[in-house]
Amino acid sequence: MKITRRTFNRQLAGATTGLLLGVGSLLPTGILQAADMPAPFDKPDEVKIALVRYLSTGDFFQAYLSGVEQQAAALGVDLRILDSRQDAALQADMVDQAIALGVDGIIVQHGLTESMQEAVQRALDADIKVVAFDVNVENDQVPQIEQSDRDLARLALEQAVMDNGESFNAGYVYVPGIAPLDRRDETWREFKERYPGINEKAQFGTLDNPIANSNANQARSVLTANPDITVMFAPYDEFAKGVKIAVDEAGMSQDIKIYSADVSTADIAAMREPDSAWAATAATNPAVVGEVSVRALAMLLAGEDPGASVIVPPTLITQDMLMDNDIKSMQELAAKLPAFAHADVATPDWMPLPAR
Repeated sequence: MKITRRTFNRQLAGATTGLLLGVGSLLPTGILQAADMPAPFDKPDEVKIALVRYLSTGDFFQAYLSGVEQQAAALGVDLRILDSRQDAALQADMVDQAIALGVDGIIVQHGLTESMQEAVQRALDADIKVVAFDVNVENDQVPQIEQSDRDLARLALEQAVMDNGESFNAGYVYVPGIAPLDRRDETWREFKERYPGINEKAQFGTLDNPIANSNANQARSVLTANPDITVMFAPYDEFAKGVKIAVDEAGMSQDIKIYSADVSTADIAAMREPDSAWAATAATNPAVVGEVSVRALAMLLAGEDPGASVIVPPTLITQDMLMDNDIKSMQELAAKLPAFAHADVATPDWMPLPAR
């Protein structure tokens, strides 16, 4: 059997991941040389990267973080995690903290364009490589990691039209200024133009913590004022959780269908509940998106170009699909939908991948 370098590296990742004690643990130098790792990964103990987070509340962001950690561990690099907890000014300060730590690369995860632009430019001026996930820093030197947010919204809305026809009264959950939500909003507006029978009765939404409960409070008022709403488009799973809380409390679970984006084991459980209003969601595996973020940054550090947009393709997940395939968890979803378990994105031959 011919063993390619890609196959060798995948086997190497599986063999060595069990030896890693955590993020920042180091692979033996000799093994890295055998794997023909390019600089600077031939000396991984000298490579430092930072994840600077804006959003961290919810299952999606925990899974994303686990993917970042797993891919960093497979590379054997030192990962620093800086979490601003939705404080835009603090996130900008944390970019400066990462610069002061002497990191080689930074992943900016979410945030606001106006607060991140100058901070990211300071990192670039310090000769630090940067990639951005779901925040537009408006800089050609910074690859954008995306879930293909327009496709996420499109898949969910196509299912909504399939289930409910081309005319329905809708509630819409949206917070402007967040890049992925803004991209999903573009698709929502396109659908309303394409299907004039879609009547947006109310728009609401907040990112105040706890996000699900805060949106549930708003959704209660919306449902009271608009009892004729039959579809809720909530294109972020924490939004959808909040809407479901309000719908359940109002006793309207059989009268309203919820369509969302993103998925977690908790979301799957909520969609599988008897008479659940949560009909469908479109999602990528957030852990895979985290892995891709690290791989794209690693390619920059190795002098390679991952592309201006590094897009992880999404999958439509319906309530019927979960029930018919007896899927109860993210692990089972990945096992029964292999495309959900891995994205062949930003995977040069030399790149070791996390063990599966």
